[in-house]
Amino acid sequence: MTIKLSQCFIAVDDHDKALGFYRDVLGLEVRNDVGFEGMRWVTVGSPAQPDVEIVLEPPLADPNASPADRQAMAELLAKGLLRGVIFSTDDCDATFEKIRAAGGEVLQEPVDQPYGVRDCAFRDPSGNMLRFTQPRTG
Repeated sequence: MTIKLSQCFIAVDDHDKALGFYRDVLGLEVRNDVGFEGMRWVTVGSPAQPDVEIVLEPPLADPNASPADRQAMAELLAKGLLRGVIFSTDDCDATFEKIRAAGGEVLQEPVDQPYGVRDCAFRDPSGNMLRFTQPRTG
């Protein structure tokens, strides 16, 4: 039996701004862009990982959610309290410079971590924390 990651989800409050970051800055390809019941889902992924997708979804992607629940999720997203993702890169410093030059909100400059990686962190346009890690050698 084989189990592999297929999709993960990131809540965004503005899909067009999110695309400007994930597609235009990070270089992920758009694989799908659909709307349903007033909501929108955009699927992106790395060309290097054709079988893994990130779904950019509304903060509460449930058409039956109450207005109070939608508001609560929007507030958590705005505070940056929803979980983001960790990307791997072969050059943490170059990735950092590219994202910073594009206006990315820096949370952490590149640093060697005691657990064997060099990493940096940014917020996406919706406030999600994204980390970019490079394994250290030697």
